[in-house]
Amino acid sequence: MDLFWFLPLWGDGRYLGTDYRARTVDFDYLQQVAKAADTLGYEGALLPTGRACEDTWIAASSLISVTKRLKFLVAARPGLMSPTLSARMAVTLDRLSNGRVTVNVVSAGDPVENAGDGLHLSHDDRYHLTDEFLQVWRALGRGEEVTFKGKYIDIRGGRLILPFVQQPHPPLYFGGSSPLAQEIASKHIDVYLTWGEPVEQVREKIEQVRKLAEEQGRKIRFGIRLHVIVRETEEEAWAAADDLIKYVDDQTIADALRVKSRYESVGQSRMTALHNGDRSKLVVGPNLWAGVGLVRGGAGTALVGNPENVAKRIKEYEALGIDTFIFSGYPHLEEAYRFAELVFPLVRPVKTSPTVSGDTRQVAVRKSGEAIANDFFKVST
Repeated sequence: MDLFWFLPLWGDGRYLGTDYRARTVDFDYLQQVAKAADTLGYEGALLPTGRACEDTWIAASSLISVTKRLKFLVAARPGLMSPTLSARMAVTLDRLSNGRVTVNVVSAGDPVENAGDGLHLSHDDRYHLTDEFLQVWRALGRGEEVTFKGKYIDIRGGRLILPFVQQPHPPLYFGGSSPLAQEIASKHIDVYLTWGEPVEQVREKIEQVRKLAEEQGRKIRFGIRLHVIVRETEEEAWAAADDLIKYVDDQTIADALRVKSRYESVGQSRMTALHNGDRSKLVVGPNLWAGVGLVRGGAGTALVGNPENVAKRIKEYEALGIDTFIFSGYPHLEEAYRFAELVFPLVRPVKTSPTVSGDTRQVAVRKSGEAIANDFFKVST
C-alpha cells in the first residue's frame, strides 16, 4: 500500500468556504508540509493543477532539495504543453530528484478555464488529444525517435537526449470517469485514479477499467483520492467534520454548484451527485462524508471516524484492488501528522527509517514522548 499526502498549492486553513483563520501558503509553509510528509513516511505527495494553484512543476522543483525520499506527483497537461516538452521537463525533474517524480495526466474539465488557457476542445476531443499525447510521451520514454501525425499532434523526429532515472519512464497516473477516458487509461496508464466514491461505485469502475486493460494485454494498478478526518473517537471525528464546514453558508454552496455545473468532467458530476448541495445528505457511505464537496471542486469526500474505522474503510478499498491512497486533511500540516500517527500502524507494517546512502549504520529511533520528571520515559504496553 502506497500512502500519499497532498501539497495545498491552492490554499489551506482550518475551515472551508471562508478566509477566517486561513493560512498563508507560501514557500516556507509548503516546505513544512513536504518535510512532514517526507519524515513521516508518506511515499509521495500530489501537487494539484489549475489556475487557482501555484504551478505544480515549479513547486515540486523547489521542494526537491528539502526532502529526501518523497515522490512528487506532478501534472502533465495535454493541450497546454507538447508531449516532447512535457517529457523533457519530467526527465529533468526525475534526474534532479534521483527518481522521485511521478506524472499525473490531467485533461481538465472546466471549459471556461480551458478557454482562458487557449484550449477550445470538447470533452471527447480533449481525450482523443490525450490519447495522441500519451502515444508520443511513452514512445519518447522508451528511447524512441518519434514521428507522429495525428488529428491534434504533429511530431517530426522528436526524441529525448537524456534518459529517465526510472525506466522506461516515471509511472503515469490518470483519472477519468467517462467511458472514453477509461478506454484511454487502459491503453497507456500505470495507475488509474478515482475519487472517493462509495465502495460499490468504485468496485464497478475498477472492474470496467481492469477489463479494458486486459483487452489491451495490460495490467493496471489503481489508486484513490480522499480527504480524511480521523480522531481518537467517532464523536470527535464527526464533530471535526461539522466544524470544518461551519462557516459554509448557503450562498457559497450555491455559487460552488453554479461553477461546477459548467464542468464537462463526468467524475465531477458524480461527486456533485452524491449530495447536490444538500447538507442533510452528506453521509454517503460508512464513514464516508461528502461535506468537502459542498465547496471544493474535484475530490469532495472524506473518510471520517476513529482510527480503527478509518483503517477498516481503507482496507475495504484495498480489497477492491486499490494500492495507492492519496489523502489530505485541513490543515494539511497538522493532519499529515495526525493521520500518520493514528492510522499508519493499522494499515501497513512499520517502516524502519532509511539510513543515509552509503551509510550502513542503523539509527536508533525513539518514539516515547517527553521524559517523565526528566528521569525516565513512559512506555505503553
